[in-house]
This record gives sequence, C-alpha cells and structure tokens, in this order.
Amino acid sequence: MIDRFGRVATDLRVSLTDRCNLRCTYCMPADGLEWMPRADMLTDDEVGRLVRIAVERLGVTNIRFTGGEPTLRKGFTEIIARAAALAPRPRLSMTTNAIGLESRADGLAAAGLDRINVSLDTLRPDRFAALTRRDRLPDVLAGLAAAQAAGLTPVKVNSVLVRGQNDDEAVPLLRFCLDRGYRLRFIEQMPLDAQHGWNRAEMITAAEILAALRAEFDLTPSPSPRGAAPAERWLVDGGPGEVGVIASVTRPFCGDCDRTRLTADGQVRNCLFSQTETDLRGLLRAGADDDEIAERWRVAMWGKLAGHAINEAGFAQPLRPMSAIGG
Repeated sequence: MIDRFGRVATDLRVSLTDRCNLRCTYCMPADGLEWMPRADMLTDDEVGRLVRIAVERLGVTNIRFTGGEPTLRKGFTEIIARAAALAPRPRLSMTTNAIGLESRADGLAAAGLDRINVSLDTLRPDRFAALTRRDRLPDVLAGLAAAQAAGLTPVKVNSVLVRGQNDDEAVPLLRFCLDRGYRLRFIEQMPLDAQHGWNRAEMITAAEILAALRAEFDLTPSPSPRGAAPAERWLVDGGPGEVGVIASVTRPFCGDCDRTRLTADGQVRNCLFSQTETDLRGLLRAGADDDEIAERWRVAMWGKLAGHAINEAGFAQPLRPMSAIGG
C-alpha cells in the first residue's frame, strides 16, 4: 500500500477492543467511557480475514495488536495463532498494560506472539495508583518478568511523563529497564485523550527527557538505522543498553511513517490523527470479496496526508480517543 508521498505501509496496528481495565488520567475519565457496542465490533473471523488480506494482498509484514487493552478480548490467543499461520508469516507483537500477563505469557508465546510492549509510567505504587486509578503495579511488574521468561523479546516498556506527576522518573525508569534487559521508550504525551483536555504545557518534551537522562548517563546515537521506526534511539554508556524517545509532537516523523490502522469496529485509519475513516466492516458484512476489500484499503492509504499537523494552526484533535483508535 503506497500513498501519494511514496510511503509504503507495511506495519498494521489492529485494535481488538476499546475496553481497558485501567483509567489512566491522560487517556480517559475516572468513570471510563461508553464502550463500543459488541455488535459493532469485528468478530474473530472478521479480524482474521482482514489480517489475512493485509498480509497476502497488501504487503503487510508487521502486525501489532492493541486496544484498549487487547488481552480483554475473548479469543485473542486464537487470533494470534491464525495470524502466525499466514504465509508469509508476519512479525507479531502486542501493546498491553501487562495486567494478567503473568499467567498468559507462555500461552501467547506458544500461539505465535513474538514480542511485547508494556505501558509503564512509574515505579512508585502511590503514583501508579494515582495515574491509572488502579492499584495494580505489582501485576504489571510480574507481567513484564513473565514476558521476558516466555521469550517475548525484546520486551519494550513505553513510558509517558506528565509534568508535575512523574516527570522526575526518567532516570529511575531507565535504570530499572537496563538492569532487567528491557528496552525503554519514552513517548511524548499526544492530544488523544477522551476528555480533549491535552495541554502542551503539561507535556514533557523529548529535549527535556534527554536532558534529564544525560545528567546521569552518556548517550550516543544508535548506529542502527532508524528506518520507519517511531523512536529515535541512543546507546546508554556505550551500550549494549539503549533508550528511545518517540517525539511525535516536537520531532514528527510523519515523512517515514509506514503504518496503517484497523479499529475494533473495522474502520481503516491511515493516520493516528486522521479525521476520516474507511469502513471495511460494512464491506465484509455486505459480502465483498477479498479483491474489493483490498482495493478499498489501498484507496484509503493513497489519501494519507503528509503529516499530522499537530503544530499547525487549526489542528483538530480526532473525535475518537486513543483507546478507541488503537495504539
């Protein structure tokens, strides 16, 4: 799938649910959201078919399952196994909060999952409870360890720093990950909250994160090519440990983006911040064949804009929050 600017989409993000068992302050209200009606969600067979079309007909080579919290989806392990059986076999990963992962890691690895990204913004139990509105930090830490033991590697940790809440934890988070062989990625807070209350002044920038890390570590640019990866990467104290920063707001990487997104209700989004979607669920349920679905997907990607325009006048936040779009 190619767009007007020559970018080729080989990375598919598949959201399996908009539901989540945390209530992170920068993502959704304390009372949660009005969840997507189950009848609107793609069935397991529909997810499997769209993933197969993406791999066999559209050249997708990497698939990441997201949510919401993807492990809340019944049938999730079977969806992974079906994707792993495709030819050519795509690389399979998942973004999760790791609650419940301790008991599931071995089964996910056996089904064909290759690796894990875990969201973790603090190492302090009191802050974790305040940020997520749930007292589940021990479960997350146990899930991380289980993923490592199950071979879901490299285990990556995604952290968002929020001013006045956890902005002093850049160094402790990196030490924690280096000591355990996890790969840490700091992510600038993006305007994707359900409350539409994102405030640029509260966002900790990539420059601030790097300044805090350089006060304790020697950082040198990674010699590995970045390609279409969202993270800028640095070796820590000469390596082999590394840290990455995903600076979606202050250092956009839209020109190299290789992603296409499928929401839990079967809508294609050619950009995380897109204001439009293309309905594939309707095609599926109307009896469209694989060729027709693949062509509609190609057309959707052809219309991808040059960038997300966060830093331009008139930027409008997507109507859907991150939990409904998929990470």
